[in-house]
Amino acid sequence: MKTRDLDLVVFGATGFTGRLVAEVMARHGGGEGLRWALAGRSLARLQALRDELGLPPDHPLIEADSADAGALQRLAERTRAVITTVGPYQLHGEPLLAACIAAGTHYLDLCGEPAWMAAMIRRHEAQARARGARIVFSCGFDSVPFDLGVRALQHLAQQRTGPPLAEVQSRVLVMKGGFSGGTAASLLATLDAMGRDPQAVRDMADPFALTPGFSGPPQPALAAATYDEFLGQWSAPFVMAPINTKNVHRTHALLGHPWGRGFVYGERMACGAGVDGELRARGLARQERLQNGVLAFGLGRALVRRFVLPKPGEGPNAAEREAGRYEIVFSGTDASGQRHQLHARGRRDPGYGATSRVIVACARTLLQQGDEAQAGITTPGAALGLAALPALQQLAELRFEPVAA
Repeated sequence: MKTRDLDLVVFGATGFTGRLVAEVMARHGGGEGLRWALAGRSLARLQALRDELGLPPDHPLIEADSADAGALQRLAERTRAVITTVGPYQLHGEPLLAACIAAGTHYLDLCGEPAWMAAMIRRHEAQARARGARIVFSCGFDSVPFDLGVRALQHLAQQRTGPPLAEVQSRVLVMKGGFSGGTAASLLATLDAMGRDPQAVRDMADPFALTPGFSGPPQPALAAATYDEFLGQWSAPFVMAPINTKNVHRTHALLGHPWGRGFVYGERMACGAGVDGELRARGLARQERLQNGVLAFGLGRALVRRFVLPKPGEGPNAAEREAGRYEIVFSGTDASGQRHQLHARGRRDPGYGATSRVIVACARTLLQQGDEAQAGITTPGAALGLAALPALQQLAELRFEPVAA
């Protein structure tokens, strides 16, 4: 990569999530001589944000609209990497992604829109590899704790007993946090796309949608309430499983299938034991079916968009973000019958308080790797791997803790 005057640009810095990322950068992420800039479509709002964050008057600002190809190209050519929070990515993301690829600039986002991700892989993977750009999707709560949790558990099992785990199950034990307008907009845009494009429907249903040319064995069903043998309690569908599962399988494919071409991954929400656990699991499963049924119809989506979901730019307040937390357990049994488990524990609201810190930790890890790492459209698990754990612990207070065998 040619010499650039910036290391990192935060694009969409004046939006709800972008502002949180900018705050993390201003307070924790810009040390060690990192040269970074705020970017967005309004210079006046960028100047106000710079002053609000207490940054010096000469801190770099870049005015660029997500629809202005020329401005995006100039932005990409100035920096080694870009964090973008401007979504829904299927509506606003491709011009910046294409500009970064053309400039050989690394790119990180918070995308939880797998049909769009699959389309970008089909359309841009070859050029990203040729240009030396690393395009890293899903660098927030979607999907870093899950993607790296599987890698960390496999590493633990291989250190203990040798062979990898043929199956890993993850269960969300705690997820305390709010729901923002940005997440809502991405969900509704995905459903709209599925109404127009049969390929998007196929991609959403396929756990291997992000591994073109490879399709593994049947994966665990996501929809029903079930008694969970892994935890000895009931579990229900987890709303992010269709996204995280696809990223885990892409990571595995990019690594060369080290856990076997028959690898199985399941992800669900733990609900507790006994009658109370069963009732909660069945209630959550019924609620998800009802929501999916309403959102499947255009009129239902229009009503939900207008009256129910928060608007873009809205989200949990500072106190709610700080009060949030999450915990996930990863479990697998090796060929000898030995169980291996690992807990991921993180502070703050998963979608915003934690996510804004997680993506900064990912960006810092990516920049520290230099430009010799494999290029292409990749995942946190494949591009960063266990090298990201120190930054995640420091910046996001996300810890991966083995359970004693």
